[in-house]
Amino acid sequence: MSAQTKLLKTDAYSGAYQIIRLIKKIATYILLVMASLIVLFPLFFSFSLALQGPTIAPTLIPDFSKLDFSAFGDAFKIEKNLGRWILNSFVVSLLVTLGQLITSSLAGYALATLNFPGRSLFFFIFLGTLMIPWESTIITNYLTISNWGWKDSYQGLVAPFLSSGFGIFLMRQYFMTIPRDLYEAAIIDGCGRTRYLWSILLPLSRPALGTLAVYAFLNTWNQYYWPLLVIDAPEWRTTQVGITVFRSSEISVYNLQMAATIIVMLPTLLLLIFGQRQLVRGLTAGALKG
Repeated sequence: MSAQTKLLKTDAYSGAYQIIRLIKKIATYILLVMASLIVLFPLFFSFSLALQGPTIAPTLIPDFSKLDFSAFGDAFKIEKNLGRWILNSFVVSLLVTLGQLITSSLAGYALATLNFPGRSLFFFIFLGTLMIPWESTIITNYLTISNWGWKDSYQGLVAPFLSSGFGIFLMRQYFMTIPRDLYEAAIIDGCGRTRYLWSILLPLSRPALGTLAVYAFLNTWNQYYWPLLVIDAPEWRTTQVGITVFRSSEISVYNLQMAATIIVMLPTLLLLIFGQRQLVRGLTAGALKG
């Protein structure tokens, strides 16, 4: 076989390989687009309904020549407390997020860095809380909040969620990925434990802190059952409880219901879009060391 023939065969194999690779790449993108459309379909359909105006027979795709954005303003006019409910959800989510960041960082620091009797026992106790369904503690929490007179208040919504077994586990695992030599060198140089935590360890742990913050904020914002249980006054409701008003009073006006739902969902949607990379990075960063 001549050298020219071999060269032609090599070029043919290379061309076929490139074509197969291109087909696989196109097929992958088609599957990803289809999966994205399936996942985002409820959101697109909600937005479509919100723009169709008052109707009892909505269609899948709105008439683009008759788009009606007034439902977003009408939601605030019809329900005067909607702005207050968004504020309540924001305040509660922010306080819970800050509380979990503080308690998880302190507990994770102690479990990862300090040597004290029963350290492993405390760690397994924290891990054990992840296996207890939250519903099994709801009666105890409700009776405690009621006895303290914290119903219809921010502290009643926030107090049961200021610490998290998942947060402690996440921070402990991330702290253990940081070399202990750094801690020992800081102690030898005269750095105290509190200063080491505040000035060195926490700045190095920003991915894990960001992940925990996004996770805690989204979970708290989407809470429904606990706010429904401890809140009686309409002005103290959170968004997830408050938007049920639109369903009961305007059951046939789909555009208003969907507009209110999108308004309530918008903050968490933005947070998820901008914090998605941080969330994934933080969850996988501490997975290599146990």
